Amino acid sequence: MNGSFVLIWILLLVLVVVTVFSGAKTVPQGQIWTVERFGAFIRKLQPGLNFIIPYIDRVGQKLNVQEQVLDIPEQSVITGDNATVTVDGVIYFRVMEAEKAAYQVARLDQALSTLAMTNIRAVVGELELDAALSSRERINTQLLTILDGATEPWGVKVSRVEIRKIEPPENLIRAMNLQMTAERERRATVAKADGEREAAIMRAEGQKQSQVLAAEGRQQAAERDAQARERLARAEAAATRMVADAAREGGESALRYFIADRYVQAFNAMASSPNSRLVVVPMEATAIAGGITQAMELLRAPTGVVRPPASPPAGSVPATSA
Repeated sequence: MNGSFVLIWILLLVLVVVTVFSGAKTVPQGQIWTVERFGAFIRKLQPGLNFIIPYIDRVGQKLNVQEQVLDIPEQSVITGDNATVTVDGVIYFRVMEAEKAAYQVARLDQALSTLAMTNIRAVVGELELDAALSSRERINTQLLTILDGATEPWGVKVSRVEIRKIEPPENLIRAMNLQMTAERERRATVAKADGEREAAIMRAEGQKQSQVLAAEGRQQAAERDAQARERLARAEAAATRMVADAAREGGESALRYFIADRYVQAFNAMASSPNSRLVVVPMEATAIAGGITQAMELLRAPTGVVRPPASPPAGSVPATSA
């Protein structure tokens, strides 16, 4: 009897211990568990030590509330211009409301993957091939807006969508490479033509500037020549006025001296010219010789006294050789 009583107490103690341990739940960090009572959701268990009513309550769903990465399976998509491309990507999401994620959608990962694939086909299908290949950021933003709004009733927050690959078929890639090569060659040709055109313009501009400068130089030289001629003319005019004044004051002697001096200068210039070898004096040169004699007499004579020039022998023709 005593042995049976002790056994019963041992069994009761074991039952109590098992019951206590079955009601204690340790939730890991980064997870939230749901508690169901007779199959109905009643509350959530936060990370740490929690207790539930044994045999009545049970743990329903164990949800990861950390940010998760879901791989989107690769699929073929037809673009707006009927080109076939292969697309895949990833979704970054986080469970924000555990009860909705547990009971509003079945198999959350599969639902997210299917939703993403469907919307990728819709978004990429609206674009032409060139736009799809060059607008990956735009596609990511549009998909993020769509998926975040669609998953809100599930208690899920989609934080980022990344399209990893948009790849045309091999034959289309080869055609695109040929097109890009032709485009690069065309751009190189255009750039070369533009460079030659710019060089021609610069050369023409340089020639224009050179001609303008040369014309300005000629104009300035002509102005200087004109000024020099003007000064020479003024000097000659002044000299003429001086001679005229001297002639009026000195009479015929001064005038004869001036004329004789001019004759002497003219013969001196003719004799000293490097190109002249022979100077022929005409028969009428007696007057010139007389002028020279007159100039010499005037130089030797006192002021105001004029000596008559010596007459040269008849028929003589003076000549000067150089």
